[in-house]
Amino acid sequence: MKQHKFQKPMDEREKLRKFRELDDAFAEALRELETPGAAPDIPDEPSSTDAPHARQVESSESRQQLFERRLRELMQDYSQQEDSVSDLLQTLQSLGRIA
Repeated sequence: MKQHKFQKPMDEREKLRKFRELDDAFAEALRELETPGAAPDIPDEPSSTDAPHARQVESSESRQQLFERRLRELMQDYSQQEDSVSDLLQTLQSLGRIA
């Protein structure tokens, strides 16, 4: 028979520690996205008149996808639900910590 592990409720210190870990990991992911060398490798395409614009749009979309993938990985690693992460992002945005 399969055993179920029940997690004991977290006290406030544990919640705060988990939040700080998530916040640190989130900040690190943002720093990785902001550094010029952190942009994912995008294969070169044949050049055309609007190729630079197309590459810029693709690069922006790739960074967005990379950010979303990394955020979802962090959410899974730290067992955070979308609602709580959304609240965190809105709070950071309202404080001017992120754009």
